[in-house]
Amino acid sequence: MKISVITAVYNNASGIKGAIDSILSQSDVDIEIVVIDGGSSDGTVEIIEAYRDRIDIFVSEPDDGIYDALNKGLRLARGDVVGFLHSDDAFADERALARVVAAFSDSPAIDAVYGDLKYVSRDDASRTVRHWRAGPFTVAGVARGWMPPHPTLYCRRSVVQELGEYDVGLDIAADYEWLLRLMRSGRSLAYIPEVQVLMRMGGASNRSIANIVRKSSEDWIALRRHGWTRLGALTTLAAKNLRKLPQFAANGKETA
Repeated sequence: MKISVITAVYNNASGIKGAIDSILSQSDVDIEIVVIDGGSSDGTVEIIEAYRDRIDIFVSEPDDGIYDALNKGLRLARGDVVGFLHSDDAFADERALARVVAAFSDSPAIDAVYGDLKYVSRDDASRTVRHWRAGPFTVAGVARGWMPPHPTLYCRRSVVQELGEYDVGLDIAADYEWLLRLMRSGRSLAYIPEVQVLMRMGGASNRSIANIVRKSSEDWIALRRHGWTRLGALTTLAAKNLRKLPQFAANGKETA
């Protein structure tokens, strides 16, 4: 089984090396590395070029944002399974992708797998800020604000092709809308009860109060698009945000 790992980057010379090194550190797995650069001008491209013999697909050209870049990567990927590692993030250990392969191999009927996520300090990746323990997928849980951590999600490429690309009309919440698409499609999801990815704080959705408000607004659009009533969408959004609080309070020791 080949796994395509897609990394989208734009002007992140300080992070891209760590992301690529993390992919290359994965053991006992057949990986296709896909790097989509948005036309960086800060030295990012030069760092990527130093790894050119290890990267399977590399594109550097202007794009229309992160979801446009991810869509481009999905179109180019040729692995049996596809997923993402953002340019500021890292796999939790060298066996993360091997666990993905094992989950798919254990059950051929599985369409997607996901695991737990740790948000870490932007300046100190050893310091956990928030520990997101996802838990098993249930349809009822989605209505109560549950969702799998998108950075840990790996899907069969055939499923991605059937469900379609990310909606680039949503600037921050296209991943949430796509996850709703996946979970409401009747596909089978498997949970890996391990931390799979370390994600640095400061991403687009939590960078500022304005972005947090914008994220909730786009989440509302996604929920309404997928059949939630106004009251139902309001309830799900409230529950989705409340679920995060114990994850911060626990600081990685206990999770919700």
